[in-house]
Amino acid sequence: MYVDAAFLAYHDKPERARLRGLARNAATPVDVLLRLLDHPEGVRPDVTRRPAWSDEAVDAVAAHPRPAVRAVLAEAVGASPEQRARLVDDPDRRVRWRLAEGPDRSRWAVAAPLPRWAYERLAGEGDDLMRDLLANWCRWTPADIRAALRTGAAADPSGEARNADGDAPLTRERAEELVRDESEWARTQAAADPALPADLVAVLATDPSPDVRLAVSMRPELSEEQPAAVDYHVAPADRLTPLDWVTETTDPDVLRRCVHSAHVALRRSSAYNPHLTPELVAVLAADEDHAVRLLLCENHPDVPGEVVLQTYLEAEVAGRGDLLDHPCFPRQGLASLADSPDPNARALVVLDPQAPAALIERLSHDPDPRVRCRMAADERLPLDRLLALFDDPETTEAAASNPNLPVDLMERILADALP
Repeated sequence: MYVDAAFLAYHDKPERARLRGLARNAATPVDVLLRLLDHPEGVRPDVTRRPAWSDEAVDAVAAHPRPAVRAVLAEAVGASPEQRARLVDDPDRRVRWRLAEGPDRSRWAVAAPLPRWAYERLAGEGDDLMRDLLANWCRWTPADIRAALRTGAAADPSGEARNADGDAPLTRERAEELVRDESEWARTQAAADPALPADLVAVLATDPSPDVRLAVSMRPELSEEQPAAVDYHVAPADRLTPLDWVTETTDPDVLRRCVHSAHVALRRSSAYNPHLTPELVAVLAADEDHAVRLLLCENHPDVPGEVVLQTYLEAEVAGRGDLLDHPCFPRQGLASLADSPDPNARALVVLDPQAPAALIERLSHDPDPRVRCRMAADERLPLDRLLALFDDPETTEAAASNPNLPVDLMERILADALP
């Protein structure tokens, strides 16, 4: 992947790295925070990642004259629902829109970004875009408020169900046209259409396109044995669109069949289903396919902690950090990973609330910079070691986010980062 060298030279300069770290530091005094929010380097997105907000900081930002600054509080990951709700009557509707959308967090990071009364207030303000946000885009809107907002939605004027091709119900003539279509996409859509006649399903089962054959193999009417007769392939790294008929089923027999299926696509889709029983969660937690286990951890709160931990360590996807917020992710005992050959495991030691300061200090000398950075941000780190890491370009950003950073260094960061 190409990375612009000029951008990296600008981005990685210590004075800018420290400014980003300081923006995430929950211990910055309010006057420093306000100067960060107005800084020409534009570190507001980093400020939204502060792990905690004092009431004094909330008061200052909520009263700021600039809507763009107040919107930072609306999107603040570490602010409590009640703190963010201070903006529910903000005079600028763009701030209220940001408030409704909520922080960009993993599903496990917060239980509910706003109190219920705040959603009721936002839903009743008469703003059409706000109503649309709450009804269709905000994942945190209470179900009954969402349903009430959707009540007035326009019905399908045709009164007819739509098929995979986007037209009226599939006729025999149209089905035959799709099966013969030169477009691989059109044939793939036809292969997934539940209304496709069985004889045409059989035709597409031998289609030259692997995507078409895969779509045929995932049809809900097929028995457990029938997909094996279709030449389909799913690689471990393949990304598959979840199957609605699996993810949304409430039929325990259908769900059980999918969980135990030899077809990995059915097992991956079943990991999304909210109706999994503890027994079925246990089956998927032991699945040989890493993607099944990852999807299960991403969607279910009751996965055994050791499975969540191992899945995190094995994952190579960009969003694996979300698993650190999983309610079953084990924190007690992570200090035992201090001597692991895997630097990703050693970096987790900092999450153990009982890890002693001496161990944090020891790992701050780790040969891997990722481990040193995690230790540099931890408040158990001795001050002399924090200052040393602050002076190291590889760890200076993380050290600047440490809540024990002296205020005089915070002031220096602001001064050094001015254009």
